[in-house]
Amino acid sequence: MSPFLESDRAPRRRRLLFAAMGVLVMAAVGLVVIQAVILKMLPFDNKSEFQIVVDMPEGSTLERTNALLGKLADSLAGVAEVRDWQGYAGTAAPITFNGLVRQYYLRGGPLVGDLQVNLVDKHERSRQSHAIAQGVRAQLSAIGKEFGASVKLVEVPPGPPVLAPIVAEVYGPDYATVRKTALAMEKKFRADSDIVDIDTSVEADAPREIIVVDRVRAARLGLDQASIAQVLHTALSGDDATWLMDGHARYAVPVRLRLPAGDQAAIDQLLAVRVRASNGSLVPLSEVVEVRQANWEKAVYHKDLLPYATVTGDDAGHTDSPLYGMFSLVGELNRAEGTDSAINQTFIDQPTNINAPAVKWDGEWQITYETFRDMGLAYSVGLVLIYLLVVGQFKSYVVPLIIMAPIPLTVIGVMPGHALVGAQYTATSMIGMIALAGIIVRNSILLIDFINHEIARGQPLRNAVIDAAAVRAKPIVLTGVAAMVGGFFIIDDPIFQGLAVSLIFGILVSTALTLLVIPLLYYGWLARKRGHVPEGSP
Repeated sequence: MSPFLESDRAPRRRRLLFAAMGVLVMAAVGLVVIQAVILKMLPFDNKSEFQIVVDMPEGSTLERTNALLGKLADSLAGVAEVRDWQGYAGTAAPITFNGLVRQYYLRGGPLVGDLQVNLVDKHERSRQSHAIAQGVRAQLSAIGKEFGASVKLVEVPPGPPVLAPIVAEVYGPDYATVRKTALAMEKKFRADSDIVDIDTSVEADAPREIIVVDRVRAARLGLDQASIAQVLHTALSGDDATWLMDGHARYAVPVRLRLPAGDQAAIDQLLAVRVRASNGSLVPLSEVVEVRQANWEKAVYHKDLLPYATVTGDDAGHTDSPLYGMFSLVGELNRAEGTDSAINQTFIDQPTNINAPAVKWDGEWQITYETFRDMGLAYSVGLVLIYLLVVGQFKSYVVPLIIMAPIPLTVIGVMPGHALVGAQYTATSMIGMIALAGIIVRNSILLIDFINHEIARGQPLRNAVIDAAAVRAKPIVLTGVAAMVGGFFIIDDPIFQGLAVSLIFGILVSTALTLLVIPLLYYGWLARKRGHVPEGSP
C-alpha cells in the first residue's frame, strides 16, 4: 500500500486506482453486451425425459398422425440414451409438468399427437438431457416437414411456467388483421435460422363440403329435409338398426348400420345412398342435394376481451437463450409484412391502442423481467437496510458508503467467471451476487473497525491502515476460501451452477480487492476530513 499512502503523488495514484476499478466494473458488464456472457432466466436441468408435441395440418386423419408418431419413434431408436417412449395419437399424454402449465392435457382430436420419451438414468449417460434433445431436434423437424406438421421438442423446465420460450401476442382492431399480422410474423420467425419449434395459434384453411338440400325438388319427389338429414346421419355416424340376443351376452348387442369407412370419405359413394320417398320409391341423394365447397370456421382467441393470436418459438442457436432470439426479432418487426402501418411493440404490459397491429412480447422474457425486477428491488432494499444498520453502528453517514463501496466490485469476478466457465448468467447467479453483498460488507466492517481501534490506541493513520489489511487478511481470506470450497460442490449442477460461479469468482476477486480498496478509501476520507495528515502523525 505504500505507493498509495506515501509521497505527494499518493492521492493521484489512489484516484487512478479507483478509476481503474470503475473501468473494470464497466468492462465486466460489457461482457454481456458482446455476448461473452449469456443471460438466461431458466437454466436447463438434466432430466430423464422430454416430450415431442405434434400438430398436424387441418384436415389430417388420425391414421396419418399415428404414422408420423411411429416414424418419429423409429428415428429415436438409434439414440443410445433413449430408453423407451410412448405415443399418443388423437389424445393428450398423461399429465406432466408441461401438460399442467402449458395446458397440453386439453389437447385432443385427430390433428394432435404426443411422444413421451424417457432417457436412461443420468448416472448412466455422459450427455445431459438438453444436449440429447438438441442432437435429435434436426432429424425430428425434418420428419415433421415431410408430413407438413409442426413438431416441437419440449423439455421439462426447472422454473416458472411459460407457454413457450418465445411468445409474440398479436393484437389488432379485428381478427382478420390479427391473423394477417400473425402469419407475417411467422414468416419472420422462420427466416431466422436460430429460431426453432415455430408454431402459431392461427389455424390454416381446412376445406369442408356442405350438403344443401334442394327443398323444391325434394318436395316434388315426396321427400322432406328431415328424412334426408336422417339418412346422412345414419350413413356417416350410424344408427342402431336392431338388437341381437345371442344367448351369451348379458345385454342385447346393438347392430349398427352405417357406410364403410372408405365410402364415408368418398362423396360420390355417399351421394349414391338412396332415400325412400313417401310413395315408396328410392331416390338417390344426388338427385335432391347440392355439394358446396367451403372452409371450416376458425377459432378466435381472446385475452382480456381482445382478439389476439400467438406466434411461438424457441432459440437453438449459438446463444441458446430465448432472450437473444426475441430481441433479434424485435428489430425485424418495425414493419410487418403485408401491412401498411408500423407494428407497435410492447414488452411489459398489454397494448392499449389496438387500432393498428400491435405485438406484446411474452414467454421467458416476461418471467425474466419480472424475476430480475423483483430480485433487484429486494437487492436494493437489502442494501438500504445494511446502510441503516452500519449508520447505527458507526454513527456516520459516510462510513457506510465506504463500507458498501466494494459491492460493485463483485461484478469484476462474477461476469468474467461466467465467461471463463462458459456458464449462462441465470436467476441463481443473481442470488449469488445478493449473497456476496453481505460477505463484502462483513469484510469491510472488519477492516474499518480495526482501523478505528488502532487510531484510538494512538497509531498513526498510515500504520493503522496497513496493519488492518495485514492483520485481518488471514481471517478474511480463510472465510472466503471456505465459502468458495462450498461452491465447488454445486458447480456441476445445471440449476445451481450460476450460484456456484458467482460465489467462487466473486469472492476470489472481491476479497482481494476489498483488502486494498477499503483501507485506501477510508484513509482518503479520514485524510480529507482531517486536512493534511503529516507523516507519522495519528
